[in-house]
Amino acid sequence: MNIVELIRKKREGGSLNEEEFRFLINGYVEGKVPDYQMSAFLMACYFRGMSNEETLTFTKLMLHSGEVIDLSEIPGIKVDKHSTGGVGDKVSLILAPMVAACGIPVPMISGRGLGHTGGTLDKLESIPGFRTDLSISEYKRVIREIGVVMIGQTKEIAPADKKMYALRDVTATVECIPLIAGSIMSKKLAEGIDALVLDVKTGRGAFMQTRERALELAKTLVNIGNGFGKETIGFMTNMNQPLGVAIGNWLEVVESVECLRGAVGNNDASSDLMEVTYVLSGAMVYLGKKAKSIEEGIEKCRKTIEDGSAYRKLLDLIQVQGGNVDAIENLERYPLPQFTMEVKSSEHGFISEIDPFELGLTSISLGAGREKIDDVIDMKAGILLKKKVGDAVDIGDSLAVFYTDRENVLAASRERITKAFKFSSSQPERTPMILDIVDKNGARKFNLPKI
Repeated sequence: MNIVELIRKKREGGSLNEEEFRFLINGYVEGKVPDYQMSAFLMACYFRGMSNEETLTFTKLMLHSGEVIDLSEIPGIKVDKHSTGGVGDKVSLILAPMVAACGIPVPMISGRGLGHTGGTLDKLESIPGFRTDLSISEYKRVIREIGVVMIGQTKEIAPADKKMYALRDVTATVECIPLIAGSIMSKKLAEGIDALVLDVKTGRGAFMQTRERALELAKTLVNIGNGFGKETIGFMTNMNQPLGVAIGNWLEVVESVECLRGAVGNNDASSDLMEVTYVLSGAMVYLGKKAKSIEEGIEKCRKTIEDGSAYRKLLDLIQVQGGNVDAIENLERYPLPQFTMEVKSSEHGFISEIDPFELGLTSISLGAGREKIDDVIDMKAGILLKKKVGDAVDIGDSLAVFYTDRENVLAASRERITKAFKFSSSQPERTPMILDIVDKNGARKFNLPKI
């Protein structure tokens, strides 16, 4: 076989068989297929797509490009959650300790920032000393000891995806459904789980900005999961404004800690974040057979916040993975950025829109994300929202504060953040955060229980 012929075949809309995919993927892992040829193939997939059969084959070969972890010696039903990525999405930092505190083992292998969205690994690594590069034996030991572990891909787990993930980020091929599905599910199926909850975001700040495309992705992911024998439930969630108030790695850790400490009420600025987190975690507890319904799972998760067990589990996780617990217990001691700037309103009325895509891109320019594979992230950089959609605002009110060490981006960042806010004379209607649920029976509207 010839790699150029395979690129041409896909470019012309043809379907690759398992042997052809194996030649391509193994060749890439072994260094025989260079980045520039894989980039061409990814772009061909972006425009031409893959059939259902191709997507399953692609996922299987990505999965088996490395080791599939066996956690059968760990008691309990192992459940993980995956988000397709959004601006301000720090759900995993709150959810993992909360679900583990309910007695569900949570083995979580996460990714880095992709495009305009942040990554769980980058957020975790903003905690001084926190190790995300555990070996598989360490991974097993941690989950055995405390019931939760959060790491990045090891060289043994889906190595094809590890290389391809970074390449997709810098070749504008992130938003291709088969590539997304293969990437997500190869990692998740390799980590030793028994069940999976998916958060598929839709809206301006999501990779799948239309509901139709997001639903297609959700169905693809759920079908793959169930096809591999893992009970899988997906939720379509709203990403038309940033989730919570913080955008940027350490800022998002701080917000997560405050949520776990129980500092967020029903009408607080982070309540949208907790709404999504409770539903996803409640579904995990349900799949883990510790609740008879998602609603009961939500209630059990709520109690872990009230009794402090979820926060204590986070501290356990940080300590066992080498992090500085004192940095979490004393958030104010973290190093400060060189520049702090406030963005004020020039209008009176209500916030009608906050563009998460623009704010995500702005956070990258501040230093909170990557433009190139080898970029170094500034963990302190980011944006803190002072207003959310629906909030009343007067002239001179603070809309946001941003943080950076880059003096040359101050003026442009202030202008971009200002333009991300839209105003109206009347208060806009609140849109639900959870739109649909997708399982083996298809998609349907999700009726949110009182949270």
